[in-house]
Amino acid sequence: MSERLIAPSILAANFNNLGADIEMINQSEADWIHFDVMDGVFVPNISFGIPVIEHVAKIAGKPLDVHLMIIDADKFIVPFIEAGASLLTVHYEACPHLHRTVWQIKDNGAKASVCLNPHTPVSLLENIIVDLDMVLLMSVNPGFGGQKFIQGTYDKVKKLKELIQEKNPECLIEVDGGVNFETGAELFKAGADVLVAGSFVFGSENPAKTIAGLKRV
Repeated sequence: MSERLIAPSILAANFNNLGADIEMINQSEADWIHFDVMDGVFVPNISFGIPVIEHVAKIAGKPLDVHLMIIDADKFIVPFIEAGASLLTVHYEACPHLHRTVWQIKDNGAKASVCLNPHTPVSLLENIIVDLDMVLLMSVNPGFGGQKFIQGTYDKVKKLKELIQEKNPECLIEVDGGVNFETGAELFKAGADVLVAGSFVFGSENPAKTIAGLKRV
């Protein structure tokens, strides 16, 4: 069984006490810290940007997993990597020159990931999967936390796993949206490597215990 990675999403953290939540993640069994960067254009919400990531990077003990839900991602790749992103995810739907974008991420020292919205088929990654370190599958429509999990995601993970095993076995599969103990267990069974969890972690009575539980579902 491959290693199971958990990336708590700080979109659901307490921004009045963000330092304490980052320290909780540092002390927990979490593997990465996930950031959802939204521009209010590509998705119908605005979250946070480079200054928040810069400040978190100063105290983070885990790699920063930054998901850009934005248009014109190319112009922000270097600033986000300089701010501390170890892994940068861009959207297939927002990048008309995807190879160029992916190579720019890698050339600047970060790992490159591409995200697919729920309606976007895995087959569209066939010509770029060999260049990717990870694929992020959205199991809800991006823009807001706490949405209902889309059941078709399990089959999508399985299809992506087949493509990865054929063309780039080192590529990871990350899933974000509606992750809990039940969906998490099924996602790992289907072939996912990394689970992003926001409200399920930070809304629980003991977030560190919830993170540990997700690794063992």
